[in-house]
Amino acid sequence: MKPNITKLSKFLSYVLRHKPNTIELILDKNGWTDVTDLLNKMKRFGKDMDLELLRKVVETNNKKRFSFSEDGSKIRASQGHSIDIELNYRPVAPPDILYHGTAGRFLDSILKKGLLKGQRHHVHLSKDIDTASEVGLRKGKLIVLEVLSGRMHTEGKDFFVSENGVWLTDSAEVQYLVFPNK
Repeated sequence: MKPNITKLSKFLSYVLRHKPNTIELILDKNGWTDVTDLLNKMKRFGKDMDLELLRKVVETNNKKRFSFSEDGSKIRASQGHSIDIELNYRPVAPPDILYHGTAGRFLDSILKKGLLKGQRHHVHLSKDIDTASEVGLRKGKLIVLEVLSGRMHTEGKDFFVSENGVWLTDSAEVQYLVFPNK
C-alpha cells in the first residue's frame, strides 16, 4: 500500500509544532528532536515511517515546514509552533510591503485589533500575494491584506524570516494594514 504523504506530513506537523507528547516525543529548547527517536515513536504509535519516507515527506512538503540539521540526525518544524521553543531567528529588515491571507470572517476582529499571533509564536506574513492567497483560501472566503512592513520596521518592529521563507512578526497593528476596498 502506498503511503499517504499528505497525511504523514500533517501528522508530523502536528507532532513537531503543537503536540510532541502525542507520541511521547521530546523536543529540545530549539524544537529539534532526534530523527531515530521520532521514527521509533511514530512506529510505536501506529505511523509506520522509515528514514527514506521521512526524507520524502520533508522534501516534497510544498510549504517547506520541516528541516533537518546539517548532519541529518535531527529534525524540526520551521515555524508555526504553539509550544514554547526558541528558533533563534535574527531580526531582518523586511520589504516595504508584505501580505497576509485570511478569511473574510476574521475581518471585523482584524479591523479592531490588527493581526495577532494568537497561540503561535508569531504572525505569519508572505512576500507575495499568491502565497498569501494560498494561505487565506484554506480558511474560507479569501481576504488578502497588505502589511506596511517597511514602516513597521522603521518604527521599531522586529521581523524575522523562517527557514522556509515565511516572514514573522509579533503583531501588526491596524494602522499598518491596508484593507481591500477600504
